[in-house]
Amino acid sequence: MFDLNIWQEIGSTIRKNRLRTLLTGFSVAWGIFMLIVLLGAGNGLTHGMQENFADDAVNSIWFNNGTTSKAWMGLKPGRDIVFDNDDLTYIKANFPEVDLISGRFWLPWNNVTVSHNTEYSSYQVLACGSAYAEIENATVTKGRFISDLDDNENRKVAVVGQEVIDKLFKPEEQALGDYIKINNVMFRVVGIYQDNTGWDNKRVYIPMHTAQSLFNGGNRVHNIAITTKIDPKEAPLLEAKIKAYLMHKYKIHPEDKKAIFVWNRLDDYSRTMNVFSSITLFVAIIGIMTIISGVVGVSNIMLITVKERTREFGVRKALGATPGSIVKMVIFEAVIITAIAGYVGLLGGIGLTEAISAVIEQGIQQGPRQPGQATMFRNPTVDITLATGATILLVISGTLAGLIPAMRAAKIRPIEALRDE
Repeated sequence: MFDLNIWQEIGSTIRKNRLRTLLTGFSVAWGIFMLIVLLGAGNGLTHGMQENFADDAVNSIWFNNGTTSKAWMGLKPGRDIVFDNDDLTYIKANFPEVDLISGRFWLPWNNVTVSHNTEYSSYQVLACGSAYAEIENATVTKGRFISDLDDNENRKVAVVGQEVIDKLFKPEEQALGDYIKINNVMFRVVGIYQDNTGWDNKRVYIPMHTAQSLFNGGNRVHNIAITTKIDPKEAPLLEAKIKAYLMHKYKIHPEDKKAIFVWNRLDDYSRTMNVFSSITLFVAIIGIMTIISGVVGVSNIMLITVKERTREFGVRKALGATPGSIVKMVIFEAVIITAIAGYVGLLGGIGLTEAISAVIEQGIQQGPRQPGQATMFRNPTVDITLATGATILLVISGTLAGLIPAMRAAKIRPIEALRDE
């Protein structure tokens, strides 16, 4: 492999056909470049969609109450369905597939007045359980989230979004441990959270039972959120079982579509990721086909080279050169062309995706995502495993590109070669 004479001969052959070698190498470089760029684009779309789903736990299922549209069991349509605390207890106890569960209860007013000293504004105040932080994917930056003890003892504590803190508290004031008023009821701030979306940062969370007792909520629950660790394929079955329980309890017609609404993020996430995985596979196939076209070009060039050097190979064999040495020389030449050109294309593709990623990240830092704004493209880079695989693919491609011409060169007979004009 490290025979200096072979490498010198390969270098001499390449120098004699510079333009042809350059064009051949360009086809290989373009193929690997397109493969990396297309895979990076597929990754960018996938990462962007994953960020959209990151606002809430992707393995969550939400049950929202509605209004009946069909009469059933002697009850008229138009009934408002309202869940209660017993539903949370029953679901947790009877559905082992459920990992976390939390109800949500909104104060009767859509926007509640929240104040601190002379500062006040209207925000959404949401009552929930201790598991809701993980379901909502809210990151507590200071203090803690609502605990089961807070809920069981009806404590007047609150976990406040960062934007609410910035509005109500002066920079020099310490919000954690201080008090805010929610409709003139004092609540102690025990935590400050930051969420991925702007809307959620404008919320105030308080314990479920505290809200129900203070604001005439009884045992009402406006919606129920659960998480599960089951296979995504089984999520629709779990959804159907819980929905069947709720419809039976509240005497809802089996075909009533407006009484209970379900949002299955696990199922949505699974289907969406499958779509983007298919897109990534599709663009990978396109990139690989482009590489194959480049490899075919290398093989054709090597066939031409073998044809041009027929007399040379015949003389070599007449002087004692073995078929193996000729095969090795032709294959090495093909490998060198594909490896160098492919490596250039690989570096170009990685460089372009990294540059695009840097521009996107800079744009995000300068202009953060607005509430409700979807992220379509994020981090369009490829990992080291893919780059290593592409390098291995180059070596294999170079070997295959030179194999057929090499076998043809090895079969040349000295007598026939010396007759070649």
